[in-house]
Amino acid sequence: MRGVVRGTAPVPLSVLDLVTVGKGSTATNSLRTSVALAKLAERRGFHRHWVAEHHSMPGVASSSPAVILAHLAAHTERVRLGSGGVMLPNHAPLVIAEQFGTLEALAPGRIDLGLGRAPGTDGATAAALRRTERLNEGADDFPEQLAELTRFLDDNFPDGHRYGRIHAIPGPVQGPKGRPPIWLLGSSGFSARLAGVLGLPFAFAHHFSAQNTIPALDLYRESFRPSEVLDAPYSLIGVAALATDEEQEARRQVLTGALSMLQLRTGRPGLIPTPDEAAAYRFSPVEREFVDSWLVNIVHGTPDVVRAGLDDLQKRTGTDELMITAHAHSPETRLRSYELIADAYGLPTLD
Repeated sequence: MRGVVRGTAPVPLSVLDLVTVGKGSTATNSLRTSVALAKLAERRGFHRHWVAEHHSMPGVASSSPAVILAHLAAHTERVRLGSGGVMLPNHAPLVIAEQFGTLEALAPGRIDLGLGRAPGTDGATAAALRRTERLNEGADDFPEQLAELTRFLDDNFPDGHRYGRIHAIPGPVQGPKGRPPIWLLGSSGFSARLAGVLGLPFAFAHHFSAQNTIPALDLYRESFRPSEVLDAPYSLIGVAALATDEEQEARRQVLTGALSMLQLRTGRPGLIPTPDEAAAYRFSPVEREFVDSWLVNIVHGTPDVVRAGLDDLQKRTGTDELMITAHAHSPETRLRSYELIADAYGLPTLD
């Protein structure tokens, strides 16, 4: 954690970028916004900038984390970059090892490899990605896939192993030693327990599974065994937060993300709606119940309100890091939110 900038924040602050695409915009604009956000994160002292893996979602342009991270690496110098995360069952472990070995060679010491076991999409799309209808097989084999990936990254298959003469390139066989640290991601107890048993850092998706946050973190800490990677548990949680100059505007903006999630959950995925569209939408009682429950877990309001909400969340969960995702229609709103949060915590503007 050398060089981490905290200001008055209780823990390091980081960024989770979903590369969202709003109505009237394009994926090109969203990817340009990701560059601007990574530069902002670096300039204002956010610790990490992670991108997620999602597929067949019109409102999200982050289907290829490794490609996006390579682009971000070319436009930044200090901020850590990583996947939040790569969905391991969607890919051959050797492919991931090669991709992240390449990223490590491009940005030495700045890359994180966050891994999840969900498909990051619906069942039909997952079948197309994995070229199999047996989707549970990938998730059930996650520990074995993780072990294989780790061996490719470390170039240390045992003698006689069928992959013993295969090298992930770029990688340790070329020197120097070193690879991206592995994080396990989760929204339930499975990855929490596995991360603890393996002594790996753990990232929990509080932003869409808030009811499971504390149980999962408790399970992670109870299961933790010291490893070559960590002497003690280290966790971060993804949290949805949006700061605006006025309270009413924050509510107006976060409603766009809530409506987008409602549409996704009901089989109607699309581009992120505009604030006017969200305000005019006529919610059924069931839809209103969903949206209200979704908004409860989004920290939003003026900068001071958001700071208080983030501080309270960190205190309740005991997490070691907060990774903030700002879900709104316009790039300007998202970028402004991170600036306001940085100001609220007194994060300095770095050269």
